[in-house]
Amino acid sequence: MAWIIGVDVGGTFTDFHVYDDESGELRIHKTPSTPDNPARAVLNGINELSDDMKLADVSRLSHGTTVATNALIQRRGGKVALLVTEGFRDLLEIGRQIRPHMFSFQQDHPTPLVPRERRLEVAERILFDGSVHRPLTQAAIDGAVVAVRESGADCLAICLIFGFINPDHERRLRDALTSALPDLQISISSEVQPEFREYERLSTTVLNAFLQPIMGSYLTEFEDQLTKLMPNADLGINQSAGGLMTPSRARQLPIRTALSGPAAGVVGAVDAARSADLTNVITLDMGGTSADVCLIRDLEADVAYDRWIEGYPVRLASVDVNAVGAGGGSIAWFERDGLMKVGPQSAGAVPGPACYGQGGTEPTVSDANLVLGRLSPKGLLGGGMALDVDAARASLTPAAERLGMTIERTAHGILGIVAANMVRAIRTISVERGHDPRDFVLLPFGGAGPLHAVDVARALGINRMLVPMAPGILCARGLVVSDLREGFVISRVMPLVADAMGDITANLVDLGRQAAAWFAQAGIDADDRQTMFSLDMRYIGQNYELQVDLDDAQAQVPALSVLAEKFFAAHERSYGYHNPEDPVEVVNLRVTAIGRLAGPGDGGWQAMAAPGTKAQADTTRQVWFSGDTSVETPVYDRAKLLPGHEFDGPAVIEQLDATTILAPGDQCRIDQAGNLYVELSHE
Repeated sequence: MAWIIGVDVGGTFTDFHVYDDESGELRIHKTPSTPDNPARAVLNGINELSDDMKLADVSRLSHGTTVATNALIQRRGGKVALLVTEGFRDLLEIGRQIRPHMFSFQQDHPTPLVPRERRLEVAERILFDGSVHRPLTQAAIDGAVVAVRESGADCLAICLIFGFINPDHERRLRDALTSALPDLQISISSEVQPEFREYERLSTTVLNAFLQPIMGSYLTEFEDQLTKLMPNADLGINQSAGGLMTPSRARQLPIRTALSGPAAGVVGAVDAARSADLTNVITLDMGGTSADVCLIRDLEADVAYDRWIEGYPVRLASVDVNAVGAGGGSIAWFERDGLMKVGPQSAGAVPGPACYGQGGTEPTVSDANLVLGRLSPKGLLGGGMALDVDAARASLTPAAERLGMTIERTAHGILGIVAANMVRAIRTISVERGHDPRDFVLLPFGGAGPLHAVDVARALGINRMLVPMAPGILCARGLVVSDLREGFVISRVMPLVADAMGDITANLVDLGRQAAAWFAQAGIDADDRQTMFSLDMRYIGQNYELQVDLDDAQAQVPALSVLAEKFFAAHERSYGYHNPEDPVEVVNLRVTAIGRLAGPGDGGWQAMAAPGTKAQADTTRQVWFSGDTSVETPVYDRAKLLPGHEFDGPAVIEQLDATTILAPGDQCRIDQAGNLYVELSHE
């Protein structure tokens, strides 16, 4: 047997999705996360899995890691120095001279990761066309080496003006510093983010350098331990744009992993939607700390290039996910105006919600769900993690007394607030971008997503919902079905006119060569190669670009009229209008290279029920769907539900990794892939 393991490290649990690519056997597993050392939870879970499988038979382990994200949250990275063109020492702090919050004069940007004394200048200058205005002399290089050595830094970011056009000076500085200071970890902007927009390129390069020491030591130790446990397994690290990269590439470009968890969930959601023959879905990934939402059209999620991570701008490809502080561990609290709020503060994995019995005392969303009967008193993980109802009620009592309400009504209010937070997040990616959420199917996952999905769907007017077979493990499933992925970009601002078509064609050919070289280096067979070309285009005078995708034929022989029409269509789709008379320009040319890996197929169920067969509930319990009264509600075991089964709400569907709630009047059937397909009642 050859096992493929996907492991996703979350704030509360570390999830495993295990697949045997010979027998088609699937297994899921969860183990508590270890925030002090995330690798320990991964290794604990692997050792627990080893009771039923030979680790020597594992061929691939795909890993979604939060190490980079946590390092930025905690400001726990390397001691960074920065080398810039003379005269640009303070660009990192000046930025774009905009306030982080327009109406708050008190709130400021976070402190720069590089203090001013470690921001160093070098005498050189390259112009916008790549020509050298001020040569980089050997004396300047020697001076830079001395300055970096005296700074005491253990990592260095190099970002020179127009280094993305002509990287020669950045490379010469890196080579000299590597020779003189071999232990110094160096990031150069022409490799990290070779695109125009000086401040974003600088910020991204600094963040990458900041993360290199901690990510490098984590991956090196992790890889060594995995090699001992699973000597035949290849390790893949998930990227923010989806897709895997090698550990060596992740050590070189750790900033690419900062949003890898949400990206894995979107990949898993696309796979689940495909299994149900759906093309347009809105995902709701709710875990212990936050909820991530994403809009998927035609089984494709948009890719964003401009993001803010912990207050710092980042310009790198990432799945376009909108996050909000709404999770099972989100804490209910009172603002100075006396109104109750929920999140973004979270009880996390330690001490966790009060009902976990690990020392938490503040009321959380999980405590509210337990009090209302939505979570089983037997606990999580199939009863393996007991929940304390009395502790949950005690945590809610002060809030209930302050509000003058019953504990149940207070708990119901907490769930209403957290649902409203997620509704706002979904409206941001749908309504505010011209999409009607009622045209989409809601696809909830994560440990808490199916618990709250019906409330969110009703508030948005969504009529259908799809709950995957293992919703709490969907991010890990996304890792199992992920392929190798690498992106290449050439940044050239040029007008879309006939005279520029030669340069556009030449740059696309160059990108094709870069992709081919990567395929060869990665050992990807010709049949498993896929390339996707695109151009970032805009009207001249616009601040931001739209991505215009090209098929292979259009990339090999680009035509002016075709490129213009594709841009006009993209502009119409995004903004509702276009003007064919206004001049257009190309900003970036991109290619994404994908190396397809072996993974789960469509699978299939050995057991089936006759269509329309009524499922049998295991038991019943009182569940509050309002704050006033409870309803005797059937409780189903997900493991006993077969394709063809049907049942109506109210209902609670329990399984190892999640709990799904259906309200009165909802109708559910199990489809051929084992998904719960729900038609919601809006009465």
